[in-house]
Amino acid sequence: MIKKFIRSYLILNLLLLASAAAAQTPSGVIRGTVLDAKSKQPVIGASVSVDGTAMGTATDLEGKFLLTGVPAGPSSVRISFLSYKPFTSGPLTIKGGESTELNVELVEEVSELENVVVVATRKVNSDAGLLSQMREMSLVASGTSAQAIAKTQDRDAAEVVRRIPGISILDDKFVVVRGLAQRYNNVWINGGAVPSSEADTRSFSFDILPSSQLDNMMIVKSPAPEIPGDFSGGFVLIRTKVLPEKNSIQLSYTTGFNNVTNFHDFKYNPGSAADAFGFGSASRELRSGVPDRVDDSNTEQVDRVTKNGFREDWRVKSRRPLWDQKFNFAINRKFDRENGDRFGLVGALNYSNTNKSFLNMENSRYGIYNGDEDTKNYSYKYTDNQYTNDVKLGAMLNLSYLPAPKDENHINKYEFRNLFNQLGRNRYTEREGFQNISGYYDQQKEEFLYASRGSYTGQFAGDHRIRHTRLDWNAGYSYANKRQPDRRIVERQKDPGNGIDQYQIDQSFISRDFIRLDEHIASAAVNLSQPLNPSAERPIELKAGLYGEYKTRTYDTRAFEYKWDIGADLPQGFASLPIWEIMLPSNLGADKIHINDQSERSDNYKANNHLEAAYAAFNIPLGKFNIYAGARLELFRTAVTTYGNVSDKKRTYDYTNLLPSLNATYNFNRKSLLRLAYGMTVNRPEFRELSPSTYEDFDMYSLVMGNPNLKQAVVQNLDLRYEWYPASGEIISLGAFYKRFKNPIEWTYTDAGGSYIYSFQNALSADLYGLELEVKKDLAFMGLRNFSLAFNASWIKSNVHFPSDGIEHDRPMQGQSPYLVNTGLFYQNDKIGFSAAVLYNRIGKRIVGIGRTADSQGNTQNNTIPDIYEMPRNAVDITLSQRLSKVFELKLSGRDLLAENIDFKQFPTFTTASGTVEHREQVTKSYNPGRSFFLTVVAAF
Repeated sequence: MIKKFIRSYLILNLLLLASAAAAQTPSGVIRGTVLDAKSKQPVIGASVSVDGTAMGTATDLEGKFLLTGVPAGPSSVRISFLSYKPFTSGPLTIKGGESTELNVELVEEVSELENVVVVATRKVNSDAGLLSQMREMSLVASGTSAQAIAKTQDRDAAEVVRRIPGISILDDKFVVVRGLAQRYNNVWINGGAVPSSEADTRSFSFDILPSSQLDNMMIVKSPAPEIPGDFSGGFVLIRTKVLPEKNSIQLSYTTGFNNVTNFHDFKYNPGSAADAFGFGSASRELRSGVPDRVDDSNTEQVDRVTKNGFREDWRVKSRRPLWDQKFNFAINRKFDRENGDRFGLVGALNYSNTNKSFLNMENSRYGIYNGDEDTKNYSYKYTDNQYTNDVKLGAMLNLSYLPAPKDENHINKYEFRNLFNQLGRNRYTEREGFQNISGYYDQQKEEFLYASRGSYTGQFAGDHRIRHTRLDWNAGYSYANKRQPDRRIVERQKDPGNGIDQYQIDQSFISRDFIRLDEHIASAAVNLSQPLNPSAERPIELKAGLYGEYKTRTYDTRAFEYKWDIGADLPQGFASLPIWEIMLPSNLGADKIHINDQSERSDNYKANNHLEAAYAAFNIPLGKFNIYAGARLELFRTAVTTYGNVSDKKRTYDYTNLLPSLNATYNFNRKSLLRLAYGMTVNRPEFRELSPSTYEDFDMYSLVMGNPNLKQAVVQNLDLRYEWYPASGEIISLGAFYKRFKNPIEWTYTDAGGSYIYSFQNALSADLYGLELEVKKDLAFMGLRNFSLAFNASWIKSNVHFPSDGIEHDRPMQGQSPYLVNTGLFYQNDKIGFSAAVLYNRIGKRIVGIGRTADSQGNTQNNTIPDIYEMPRNAVDITLSQRLSKVFELKLSGRDLLAENIDFKQFPTFTTASGTVEHREQVTKSYNPGRSFFLTVVAAF
């Protein structure tokens, strides 16, 4: 039935696209050029529209425009651009099948100086505006705009960012740029640093940020003096909506379903009413009165904490979720005072409640492949069912103030930006299979997990232009937390060979742990731009600035296990009962099932870092060349305090880095250019990586531990890219890049008798290089009016080098895909208010788990545990949108329509006795995410 539905859905989309194209009747064309009346230079990005219709376009880099499909008969054309007087033509006689030419010179509107002010805040929420900014930048960058986001109907920043060239997403939330995992990338929102939302690494969770809050997203790929030096893959610059162009209110409601999850049995552990808003952590925290350390020899204390210290609800209930829900409210307001002052307000509220099931998920781990018998050597083999409910709540409030300027040489702008997001996740996992390490045991496991992540970013910013000098500044505060209260793991085993025929718990088989992470960042920056010869047509420009950042983090954990005394007064056969019956109040107490405090102070830490930076650079035009060169000085100090049973230990790490960079551009003409960029960057260890604390990861059934001896990595970056801008909103680019790493920080693990302990270590070096291709093109030149194509692809190769006498092996960098492909075919007919898109995404196989030789007795095929790869898969999305009236719009989307399995595999090799090398394949994880469908109703006023 599902296959028939998908087939019908695809056929319907294709028929709609075909009929929309066929429905177009012969009409006329209006073409022309828009110039500045004074300088006679092209006006780029001017808005050109046909009065009384929704038809419109923008001028390209030569000021040219083309309006197709204009109905035959009289029509007037309106042309407008910020700081120019609007132009409206007289009636033009449009004839079917013929072209009408209109050339216009716009006059600057000097009297209305508030419009000149707005010029300082170029609008980059459209493809044309964003590409125009990218073309004028001195750096190598890629990006996407709010206009492109609307076409793809992506729901959060994680879905948005994967459409950008060279970008992929790991675990549905972490960005991988040019094959470099999240630790090698950095994120700023509105020009300010954001805290990490994860405990184990520096990583911004893009899934927490709704797409409706985004104005544009740009990824800078080449170093520059004004950008912090701690990145090597990409520096992600997220800009939220700030200055409204007009007053509006928008409401949207989205409902959807997944064919694997919705309308099927869904298991969950009940929470509190606060779960519905993502704030369910508070009800699951340790109760008041639980001491910092439970004295296991104090019977009264053990009894009290066991009975009253925790929220005791071990029920597993089942429901059939209906539709996923998402609500969005946005308001834009501008206020113009008689004296010329302008105020702007952009606000948004977002809410979503979604469910996801992964059923019959294979989850296995292997030892060294048994080449003698040509069989897999399982350490663990499980089948998991995992049920996750996500609730996201977001709010944004951005205020702007543009005071009336005294004259055109004194322009000021002030902004106050606020962004808040909260994610609550309630997940229940049931696992069944066997363990075969020191012996064979059939096992059942359950995990009860609730985790929440919250973040707030606030910032004051100012932008001042005094004659030819520009000064901008910002001061910001960011906060992020992670709460994982009362994660409970229940394990059962049976061993028929030793007479244990039923699954039952044993001592310490019930555990619960608590995690609290809080991170604060205070930052401030000031940037100066000063032309040295302002009267020149292309002046030499000095850029300089200061940046300061102070970050703190506290990380606290508690861990408990349950035990009981032999002969305790407990029901007969209690160890085989369901967990909610085992944990009844009548079975709890110091003389029955009781708590045992396993908390270790060494698993907690506090940390802070200071970053002071200064930079200076010159932008030097030399004919068709433009040279942007400078250096950034960074003074960085990290202090990590770990706790011991006797005393605490504080370790301090100091780095002084002078980071030079060069970005050179050769302009063939106004439409094409060649970029060459070089820069040095660093990658410093994060707090968690420097702390020796440990944490158990249930998905990997392993411990994660830091390494206090890590060193910073130093990276040399080289870029070469050709860019061609055929028309407004279009780009064709081809680039090559190379990176050389010294002391790259990589994952490693040790085998502790079948259980792995993951950690971090410095490799000797690494090399990464690749090619990137991007195409955004209107297809009217092929006779396909209203159609456009977006395509980008990357080819990437890397190699990490380890000491030859170690147990690690040279391999690609973790998370690096050998290729990435994104493409989209778009149809947009403004005349009938209809748009559609078919989107495709594929990534090559990438390492997500590292392997190693099992011992140090020589690195041979027969004693090697291979790397784990996430396998390639094809993802196809389709979106449809129909404007029903001036107020209402209807959207329909289908996600991951092919629903291919998500597979993780190893590829062991071994040499037979005859000397033949054999290759095998084994699955470590496999599951099907299903297909998702969404219906959205939008009302705009």
